[in-house]
Order: sequence, then C-alpha cells, then structure tokens
Amino acid sequence: MPRTVTVGLDGSPESLAAADWAAREAQWRGLSLNLIHALDWHSFTYAPLTGGKSLARWAERLPHDTAARLRRDHPDLRIVHEQVTTEPVPSLLAAAGDAELLVLGSRGLSRVTGVLVGSVALSIVARAELPVVLVPTGGPDRGGRLTGSATTASAPPARSEVVLGLDLGRPADQLLDFAFDAAARRAATLRVIHGWSPPRAYSHPLPWSTGAPPQVARELADVLHPWRAKFPRVEVNEQAVVGSPAEHLVDASDHAALMVVGRFTHGPRPGPRIGPVTHAVLHRSAAPVAVIAHG
Repeated sequence: MPRTVTVGLDGSPESLAAADWAAREAQWRGLSLNLIHALDWHSFTYAPLTGGKSLARWAERLPHDTAARLRRDHPDLRIVHEQVTTEPVPSLLAAAGDAELLVLGSRGLSRVTGVLVGSVALSIVARAELPVVLVPTGGPDRGGRLTGSATTASAPPARSEVVLGLDLGRPADQLLDFAFDAAARRAATLRVIHGWSPPRAYSHPLPWSTGAPPQVARELADVLHPWRAKFPRVEVNEQAVVGSPAEHLVDASDHAALMVVGRFTHGPRPGPRIGPVTHAVLHRSAAPVAVIAHG
C-alpha cells in the first residue's frame, strides 16, 4: 500500500485547518493524502442543527466535500477518503498504519491559560509510533496562508524557521532526521534549542550571561555536526539556553513554520506518556507541532 499523509476529520475548524496543512505536506513529500472521518457522537458537535437524516447526510458528505475542496487547490494530489464508525483513537491509529505522518487539529491559543487540546488528539499523541502533527487554527499559519481556508497549491512556502527542541541526553536520530528534512523541504532555517539547568549544588552565580556553559554548546555542536553534513543546504541556528526549554520553544513558535519535539517511549512507568516539555509546547505553540516518538 502506498505511503500517505493521513488526517483526522470531525467537521471542526481545527480539523479543516489540519486538512489544508496536510494537503500541502503531502504534495511536498510526493505522497497521497488520506482523509479519515472517525464517526462517533463527538463528530456531531460541529454538525448542523437539523434532523437525523440531515445529520447522517452531513456525516457522509464531510470527507467527500473536504476532498473535493482540496482537489481544487491541489489538482495533482491523490486524495482518498473514508469513514470509520468505531472509537476515534483506535480508528485513527489503525488508519494511519501505513502513513508517514498523522495530522490532527488543535483548539485555540492562549499564552495565559494554554491551549485546550482535545482529548482525542492528546490520546493519539501519547500512543502513536509515527510522527503526529497538531495544527492550530484561528489565524495565519506559518506557511503564509490562512488556516482553515482554501490554499494555493502553486504558491511557494514562506521562508521561515523550523524549530527543534533537543535533549542532549536523548538526541534521537528520528527526531533530528525529521527536523532537518522538514527544514530542507521548506528551504527554512533550522533553529535547534537545548535547555541546560545548572546542578542543584551549583550555588554561585553563573559566569555565562547569555547561555549555557561553553562545554554544553560544544556538545550540541558535536551532535549536530553529522546532520549538517547530511543536509548541507540547511542553515542551522543552534542555541544552548539556560533553564527549561519549554518557554524558549513557546516563544520561538511565534516565528516558526513548524515546531519539532520528541516523545520518549520507554520511561520508568509503562503506558502512554507525553513529557512535560512536549506537553507545554502542544498546549501553547502558535505554530504546528510535530511530535516524534523515539526509544
């Protein structure tokens, strides 16, 4: 079966924004786009307030109408769509089994209270083995177009940043490869942010006024060196900063085309998990966030 970019639909503005983003990504990657409408009672939140037959007709037409709109904007893109009637989390994870990327919408933005990301999206992020992208809505996306609106397939992507949050204790190849590849596809600068915190016993003032110790910066440069060689056209801006990377990453999302963060799959406790930094970025990012699972 051919590889795809898969997107989950529920009729919300967030999911329609995700479909627009996924269509552009599929075209850049030379992949098919697979639209999945996981039909359960949550789906009818965005349905018109009409009778049962009209609701059923709306549910049937949602993926069809979305595909038709996307084909107008991306005439060379192969688009397939389907509807599933089981629970949305297992349905979407199963449907994304042959996908390179699973794309979902996320709700709202607030730097004060944080985003209310849907429980379905968070459950999928916590369980998925493939990369998952959450796309916010409510304003211009960082590709230079309005989210949730029609796009122009021939328009070039805006030159901007891809931002990678990197833990030097776990610099996973999957995470680095995804971020460098995403920057290369967008002709974008890759900004790599690593947060360093001084040891608890470190009580005297730091001698470094603007960043982490020189040895941390050197370690970051060493980790990135082979990836710079693999992607020589990607301009890299590396930053070893003091403190938790979450605030630095959220601030960087204002100017980002895409945020890239990791999800460590083999922690001390079994079961689905999202780390605190990734959780903070998912809740507060102004840009789409790609979450990459790694061991």
